[in-house]
Amino acid sequence: MTADETALVAFANLARDLSAQTSEQDVLDRVVELAVQFIDGCDDAGILLLHRRRDVETAATSSELVRESDQAQAELREGPCFDAALDDVPWNNRVYRSKDTATETRWPSYMPRARDLGIGSMLGFQLYRDEGSFGALDLYSHRRNAFDDRAEDLGWVLASHAAVALNSARTDEQLRTALTTREEIGKALGILMERHQLSDDAAFTVLKRISQDNNLKLRAVAETLLRTGELPGEGPRERG
Repeated sequence: MTADETALVAFANLARDLSAQTSEQDVLDRVVELAVQFIDGCDDAGILLLHRRRDVETAATSSELVRESDQAQAELREGPCFDAALDDVPWNNRVYRSKDTATETRWPSYMPRARDLGIGSMLGFQLYRDEGSFGALDLYSHRRNAFDDRAEDLGWVLASHAAVALNSARTDEQLRTALTTREEIGKALGILMERHQLSDDAAFTVLKRISQDNNLKLRAVAETLLRTGELPGEGPRERG
């Protein structure tokens, strides 16, 4: 098997591996594991999420170093991973490589913190941009000049497959949530219909009124009724 054929098999296995994950968090955790396992020079990896361009979250990490690096980039508002998450350039250019933190002139406030953490070189890849939430895949090495062009290419492929898998996992989770919500609301309506001899429409009107009066989502109202037997904002029923 040629090197190209070997790479194609590896990429196919990678895609299947990520698509087999059953939740968004599982995808993020697996991406970090695969990065450390397969990308030469990668000692640590993490997923940095940026919400509303302000709030930074470490969504997955292989070590405390990654978390501390994310905190530093959040505090200083700069860094390879921070910029990768926010970058507006075309997808295939959304990669930031810092070959040597000792000589890096970009991110002048962050680089001393990176060196203090023992980071020698870094790679940052944009993972996704979605409704005010931005994500980046971050790779770290303790050595200088650890990442070559091949590592960058592999990281970009991993980030690309991860973005597809994340979208699929998010869609699956949304569908499961919608189905669960529908089922819980249906059960709550059944309770109200039996308890108060209401029609389906009348029971739904009751749920909607309680939802509006208490500033709660319909699902939360239904969950409370199913869990406690009471509607939010109403006292315990008198037992006859």
